[in-house]
Amino acid sequence: MEETTRLAKRMAVLGMCSRREADGYILNGWVKVNGEIIKQKGYKVKNSDKIEMSLEALEQQKARVTILLHKPVGFVSGQPEKNYRPAVQLIRYKNLWRADKSGIKYEDKHNQDLAPAGRLDIDSTGLLVLTQDGVIAKQLIGENSPIDKEYIVTVEGEIMENGLKLLNFGLSLDGKKLKPAKVTWIQDNQLRFILTEGKKRQIRRMCALVGLHVVALKRIRIGKVKLGDLPSGKWRYLSENESFE
Repeated sequence: MEETTRLAKRMAVLGMCSRREADGYILNGWVKVNGEIIKQKGYKVKNSDKIEMSLEALEQQKARVTILLHKPVGFVSGQPEKNYRPAVQLIRYKNLWRADKSGIKYEDKHNQDLAPAGRLDIDSTGLLVLTQDGVIAKQLIGENSPIDKEYIVTVEGEIMENGLKLLNFGLSLDGKKLKPAKVTWIQDNQLRFILTEGKKRQIRRMCALVGLHVVALKRIRIGKVKLGDLPSGKWRYLSENESFE
């Protein structure tokens, strides 16, 4: 007998939308299974079932925006902490980069329901993704996401003899071995890190394990999307012809 799974989960696995978005579409009657409209949230489907979203669901999905922010120091990525502001507060029309080439016209609703797809520490800067699109959020922060992230890290201190080798592979955090990374020297006090995971304060903690102290950390790329010339504190839209993979 063919295995079944919840319709919303199956839609998320297929990359149609997130589970939460799917539940909303189902309740609105915007999803068909084998030609039949389904309005039951817990409805089960087989992998062979044909799932379709209505034009209304597709239009709503298309209207969701993804924003690229050059986060400055002093802002937190997600939930606000005492005496600090969340990065989403920077997503206002006055901070929209005038060189934005997406062709998307700003609307006030674009700064609502934005979730950070990955974190940047309060004392780190660079590319931060904020999105209304559950598919993109899963793409970037899913447990098995293959998308790498690139950082320029300014350090001080004396690295241990085999420190660079350990930074590339061999360190553990929280009792778990880290995935292989690509870490190279740019100059005497700067390293380039390319990671495919993002544990809390990972780079700072990795550096501390090999005798280095991080002075500054800047994320310059996520997958195929680069920070580029986007000024600090400014943001732009992810355009239709851009993708992280």
